[in-house]
Amino acid sequence: MSSTLFAQLRSQLTVDVDSMDPAVAARHTTQDARFCDMTSNQAIVYNEASRSERAALLHAACEQAQASGVDLEQQVIDALDLLSVLLAKEVFPHLTGRVHLQTSPSTAYDTEKTIAHAKRLVTLFEAHGIPKSRVCIKIPITPESIIACQYLEKLGIRTLGTCLFSLPQALAASQAGCLYVAPYFNELRVHFEPALWKEYSDTIKEHPAIPVIRLVIAAYSQLGSKTLVMPASIVTAEEVVALASLRPHHLTLSGAVLDKLAATESSGEIPTSSEFESSACLRGTISADYLADGAEALRSSLAADEEATRKLVDALKIFDEREQMTKELIRKELTHSIN
Repeated sequence: MSSTLFAQLRSQLTVDVDSMDPAVAARHTTQDARFCDMTSNQAIVYNEASRSERAALLHAACEQAQASGVDLEQQVIDALDLLSVLLAKEVFPHLTGRVHLQTSPSTAYDTEKTIAHAKRLVTLFEAHGIPKSRVCIKIPITPESIIACQYLEKLGIRTLGTCLFSLPQALAASQAGCLYVAPYFNELRVHFEPALWKEYSDTIKEHPAIPVIRLVIAAYSQLGSKTLVMPASIVTAEEVVALASLRPHHLTLSGAVLDKLAATESSGEIPTSSEFESSACLRGTISADYLADGAEALRSSLAADEEATRKLVDALKIFDEREQMTKELIRKELTHSIN
């Protein structure tokens, strides 16, 4: 009996669903195989919020925010958080692990605001029947927000360091105690401007993200880090196979990629990449304290890495644009209700 590439992948790695559409999770769930976590971000929230099938959830979130009696702009903020939680809640029954929501990109360079938003999201989940133990808060790794991760972890709020494009970001997340890091395989913009995506004849040898993710996995192994590696921003089945050969702890995959994997026959076990990183090339990097002095070492490393900084800034810009687009949908719904 032939097996699919998706079934083969699931037998070798933990697979998460990078979608807030419960139908995606449902069609790839069996009695014996369920997803661990559901990941999301501001773009995924907008995609769901703009679907007609989600109109009832959008209305419910707005109605509850409106009933609080706060001013319109605060209603918009409250409705956005509530809508995000309600969307996640619909996928929750298909999971064995956690639901993930991402803090606002507008707070990425503000430690206190990141902490406040994360705590507010956890409180909302708890109010809707999802305990803190089943929640993970995604936080873009900037010097300010990684300090927020460290604080939240001490409160028992688990975090995932996202928008990760460099080894120092990953090491800072490990030192902060993050449950996960999500190194991006493709920069975020390729999902919105497909012409930017590049195909490689040999993904494992040529893709520029492979050395970074390989280094992260090697560094975590050498350090005995408890932080789990969950690559994200994956476009094709070929990229999945390349990443799986590195043996990360998790992979989070969109509905389109999951469908492709489920429709592709497996050619057998995905082999482990034979290349490795020597401890010598990691020694200086992994010994640094990236959280000291307000994450000054992380700040310096990002300042010296133009490409990682460009990708991080661009990801935050895209997420902010999508957040504003969702807020506009909510604002229209609230205004319509008033009129």
